[in-house]
Amino acid sequence: MPHSPIVSLNSIHLTLNSDAGPVNILRGINLSVQAGETVGIVGPSGSGKSTLMSIMAGLETPTEGTVEVAGNQLDKMDEDALARFRRDNVGIVFQSFHLVPTMTAQENVAIPLELAGRKDAFEVARQKLEAVGLGARATHYPSQLSGGEQQRVALARAVCTEPKIFLADEPTGNLDGKTGELIVDLMFELHDAHDTTMILITHDDQLAAKCDRVIRVEDGRVVEMPADQLRPVEAQPL
Repeated sequence: MPHSPIVSLNSIHLTLNSDAGPVNILRGINLSVQAGETVGIVGPSGSGKSTLMSIMAGLETPTEGTVEVAGNQLDKMDEDALARFRRDNVGIVFQSFHLVPTMTAQENVAIPLELAGRKDAFEVARQKLEAVGLGARATHYPSQLSGGEQQRVALARAVCTEPKIFLADEPTGNLDGKTGELIVDLMFELHDAHDTTMILITHDDQLAAKCDRVIRVEDGRVVEMPADQLRPVEAQPL
């Protein structure tokens, strides 16, 4: 028998009010992701990609439709329940890292472990930093780290609880090409090690093409396409 998808979005609409009237951000999205899949989400800026990820993470509530993730119906949950859902199921990496500047790398990685009540939070945090090649930088603060090192700390923090779902919004967007490649390799190594479901929002064709599936978002709607068609579809004139 086929397994139920770990992510299931059904008829998702999101409309926000503005001075100029209602703004339709998402327009009837249907999307399923199976456990262990890697999915790349591409599309032009402002198309709704980041909003779609926020809905999967329970950071945004749709105006219409149902959101089921890891057996939880997110659109029916209050803020406290959503926070527990994220703690137990989701790891998130953002383009701008979102590290706490007054905490060391190890302390940053330990945050979700401490929230989960883990007594071994700092030991596990150090292990995860070692896994991303930053064991020697555990006591350094974000201001003492390069952009690539900060992103590796954010990656270690996102996966330290071994979440069922890993979400990344432009994880290589603020990095140079070589550093971005390192982050990409680390993400896929961590996915392979734990069979985590991985959903990546990116403008990087090569990163998206590494995924099992590619979803293109245009004007709040999704169009799935084979990865080998990514380059010609994404190519834009300068």
